[in-house]
Amino acid sequence: MNLHEYQGKQILKSFGVTIQEGIMAETVEAAVDAAKELQKQTNTPVWIVKAQVHAGGRGKAGGVKLAKTLDDVKEKAKAILGMNLISKQTGPQGKIVNKILIAQDVYYPGETPTKEFYMSVMLNRVTGRNIIIYSQEGGMDIEEVAAKTPEKIFKEEIDPKVGLRDFQCRKVAFNLGLSGDAFKNMTKFVASLYKAYDTIDASLFEINPLLKTSDNKIIAVDSKVALDENALYRHPDYAAMRDKTEEDPTEVEAGEHELNYVKLDGNVGCMVNGAGLAMGTMDIIKLSGGEPANFLDVGGTANAARVEQAFRIILKDPHVKAILVNIFGGIVRCDRVAQGIVDAYKNMGTINVPIIVRLQGTNAVEAKKIIDNSGLKVHSAIELQEAADLVKQVVK
Repeated sequence: MNLHEYQGKQILKSFGVTIQEGIMAETVEAAVDAAKELQKQTNTPVWIVKAQVHAGGRGKAGGVKLAKTLDDVKEKAKAILGMNLISKQTGPQGKIVNKILIAQDVYYPGETPTKEFYMSVMLNRVTGRNIIIYSQEGGMDIEEVAAKTPEKIFKEEIDPKVGLRDFQCRKVAFNLGLSGDAFKNMTKFVASLYKAYDTIDASLFEINPLLKTSDNKIIAVDSKVALDENALYRHPDYAAMRDKTEEDPTEVEAGEHELNYVKLDGNVGCMVNGAGLAMGTMDIIKLSGGEPANFLDVGGTANAARVEQAFRIILKDPHVKAILVNIFGGIVRCDRVAQGIVDAYKNMGTINVPIIVRLQGTNAVEAKKIIDNSGLKVHSAIELQEAADLVKQVVK
């Protein structure tokens, strides 16, 4: 589950991380009030108006503006709220901005120059360890830095059984070229950031830019946070931060019906029980000349109602030219699933795309008879290759 910048900063602050202070607003009037309140709290002379969407590249897309007066705050808030922000991470369709963050200016003059860094904490799935990735090249696309100057990317792995050690925090600060108060503040920042990541069951904490101010403070100017949805039952307060308006509405609907659904860009819809079987089904579609249009796992206890809802969700995608239903009957009986498919087909009326049904396992033979005798335009198969050949026929 992704969080907005202002939500991620709230979490960071609760763990002792120094952040760029700000107040979220959803209207122009609230933005002006937030600017007044923030000036009282921080004495900031100017404000940063920042679009709050689940995507990076907001500055380049016009979603981050400097405001020097309250009238300027009003003007910038009016321009950003409601805009369709398009960046590399949103795709060409963009995202509508419903919230903005009025933030303090932390790029103030002082004794030393400001410096932007990059830092993130995530799981290294290869080693099974957490990893801190950091660079002196902050405020830029880290992928571009990694591609052109990989020597500027540093990595520090942490054994989750041991945790982050003090020497590792010092190593990070040293590699970032810091000394004095900035060095001390960076070691504290790294320790607090990792504690936040580990405690709340996050899958990602990304700070870009991570700023060394002119008076050697270390501040999180931005935050990108993703939480492990499987652990949200342990964090109901964080689960409440979910913003469904930022998610694909079809995926939200699928979740409400306990369906694991991810939309893809292909032309063959998939309905499967089990994540591993779903991956194999998408592979067979690809090998048959089609492209999977989705990942959809109906679970191990698929019934008629769930199957019908799965069909409805798949058919909302106008690019779907065929549907492959691939069910392995272990816990669930294939004949019950087959009857559920027939009932769902009849309840939905006319379905204008071919449906291929492959049922294997408990009562698979009986299931095939139910499909074949239904009188519906449904192609049945038992072997996976047979289903693949049918996919190839209907796609062509």
